[in-house]
Amino acid sequence: MLTFAIIGCGAIGTRHALHAAATGRLTAVCDIDISKAQRLAEAYGARVYADAAALLENEKDVDVVAVCTPNGWHARHSIDSLKAGFHVLCEKPMAIRSTDARDMIRAAEQADRQLFVIKQNRFNPPVVIVKQLLEEGRLGRICSVQVNCSWNRMGDYYLNSWHGTRDMDGGILFTQFSHFIDILYWMAGDVSEVTAFTGNFLHRGQIEFEDAGVACLRFASGAIGSLHFTINSYGRNMEGSVAIIGEKGSVKIGGQYLNTLDYQQVEGLAIIQPVEAKAPNQYGAYEGSMSNHDKMYQHVADVIAGRDTNRFSGHEGLRTVEIIEKIYQAAK
Repeated sequence: MLTFAIIGCGAIGTRHALHAAATGRLTAVCDIDISKAQRLAEAYGARVYADAAALLENEKDVDVVAVCTPNGWHARHSIDSLKAGFHVLCEKPMAIRSTDARDMIRAAEQADRQLFVIKQNRFNPPVVIVKQLLEEGRLGRICSVQVNCSWNRMGDYYLNSWHGTRDMDGGILFTQFSHFIDILYWMAGDVSEVTAFTGNFLHRGQIEFEDAGVACLRFASGAIGSLHFTINSYGRNMEGSVAIIGEKGSVKIGGQYLNTLDYQQVEGLAIIQPVEAKAPNQYGAYEGSMSNHDKMYQHVADVIAGRDTNRFSGHEGLRTVEIIEKIYQAAK
């Protein structure tokens, strides 16, 4: 039975605790707000820490540390955990700087430990179907890809929070839409050229970066693409979609968070009906991506037990960070 520790006991840390306990045993939790750590500890019978260094020093029987702290601390807490001899499961985004992401990969290699990065949308049933079509070559040569991310995050979300700060949050592509960038990369490959524009329309004085942006992309394969992203959708999330146009087929994964197969027309292939997708993660006043953390935790267990290879490694997480950096650099 795997043993887990969690650093960061906010909303996402609470979700990790549920799946850590279902997969193995949650033995330690840590948060600088000790009250948050105590609530989780009481629920799961775990030991409590207010300092990550103390947890890493004392919890030698832990197998995996889940890093659920603000984005800007992911690298520090992951590297410290790896150096202390633990496997690491890091929440998205892996980091908000590619230099930090590379340092995380290096630390994992030097410690001979596994580094996993949360990419739960790869498990969405429609995403699984389209990925298989691409791997089988059923769509032929890919000509273009279109990604639309229209979500809602308004003032209360950013009030008295690390969200919205450049040093801890990094931007909406990191915090809200890094999963969509990962799917873009996973399906269409690496991005070689970017032209982009960003703006802050409805969140001035609330956040230190954009609340909307558009990017034109050229992939290493020669395909072209577009990305439209915003947190200004009125009242609630509108859409999170990926459309792929190929010489032998076209598909669109839609819904609010890549949870429906909205369109498919593929040469010689009947209409595929995906299994019912899971509901999104609920965080009170807003919704996140589909809740597939249980599958991530099972994957971690399978890799550590030698039943699978790490398909969610630091190298995969690095690609997302690099593409986001390219978009933000192009928008400057």
